Amino acid sequence: MAASRRHGFTLIELLVVIAIIAILIALLLPAVQQAREAARRTQCKNNLKQLGLAMHNYHDVHNGLPVGQYGCCWGTWMVSVLPFVEQGPLFNAYEHNRKYGTTLGPADDARYSSPVNRTVVQTRLAVYTCPSDTPGIYSTNNYTKHNYLVNFGTTSQVQTPTLNGVQWRGAPFIRNSDSPLSSGAARNQSFRDLSDGLSSTLLLSEGLQGVGNDLRGLGWWAGATQFSTYLGPNSNLPDSLSSNCTTDTNRPQMNLPCVATTTANPAMLAARSRHVGGVHVTLGDGSSRFISQNLDIGVWRSLSTSQGGEVVGEF
Repeated sequence: MAASRRHGFTLIELLVVIAIIAILIALLLPAVQQAREAARRTQCKNNLKQLGLAMHNYHDVHNGLPVGQYGCCWGTWMVSVLPFVEQGPLFNAYEHNRKYGTTLGPADDARYSSPVNRTVVQTRLAVYTCPSDTPGIYSTNNYTKHNYLVNFGTTSQVQTPTLNGVQWRGAPFIRNSDSPLSSGAARNQSFRDLSDGLSSTLLLSEGLQGVGNDLRGLGWWAGATQFSTYLGPNSNLPDSLSSNCTTDTNRPQMNLPCVATTTANPAMLAARSRHVGGVHVTLGDGSSRFISQNLDIGVWRSLSTSQGGEVVGEF
C-alpha cells in the first residue's frame, strides 16, 4: 500500500513555485525592455547619422543645404533629401515645379496634400522615424508622421529677430515665405555660412509625433518640420502651432504640451524624444550624439546659432 502511493505538490508548494516564477519574470521583463530600448536608441542615433550624411551629400551636389520649407505647403527638406537616403523614386514622384501655384493652376495645385503628391506623403520612411515613438498618421488621407526636425535657430519658425530678449543669430536652415518663386529664389545656406563652426552648430534633432490630428510630426507640412532652441530639449513648456495643436491630457507622460500661436508666442517646436534624459542631435560636421535635457539653456541656444560667435566649449 505504501509503495503504491503517488507523491505530488502540496498547495503551499505550488504557490511558492508560482511566486518564484512571478519574481523571476518581474526581474527579467525590465531587463528585456531596457535591452530593446537600447537597441531603439542606437537605431534612432543611426537614423540621424544617415540624415547628416544625406545633408552633406546634398550640399556637395547643390553647393548648399536644402531649403527648410517652401511656404506652408509646397515641400520641405524631407522631400529634398530623398535621393540621398536611397529614395530616388519617391523624389521623382513628387511635384517640384508647381510651387505657390504660379505655373499651372490655382494656388494649391501642388501642395503636399494634393493628390499628385500623395504617393510620397502617405509613405512611411524608417530613416525619418524614431523606433521608440508610436508611428502616427494625420487625417483620413493617411499622411505619415515622422520624427526628425531641422534647426531654425533660437526663436521661432518664422525666425523672429528677437523673442523675449533672445536674439536670432542665424541658422543652418532658412524658411522660404509664401510667395511666388518669380519674386525671389528660395533661400538656402551653405557650410561657409555657418561661421560658428560645423562641430558646434546643430543641423537636426528629434521631435515627437502628435496624437491623432495633432500636426506635430507631419514633416511634409512646414510647421512641423523644424525646431528652435527657445525651448530646451524635452521642455515642459508648450510647443505652439498655428493649427491642430493638442495637449494630450490623457497621457501627460508623453510630455506633449501645446498651445495655439499668438503674437507674443509665435510658432515653435522644442526638440523632444521618447528616450530618457535627453535627445539625439546631428551636428554640422555630420556627427551624432545624445544631448542631456539638463544642458544649460544658454549652451543649447548657442549650439543652434550659425553666426552667433559664442564660445561653446565642451557640452
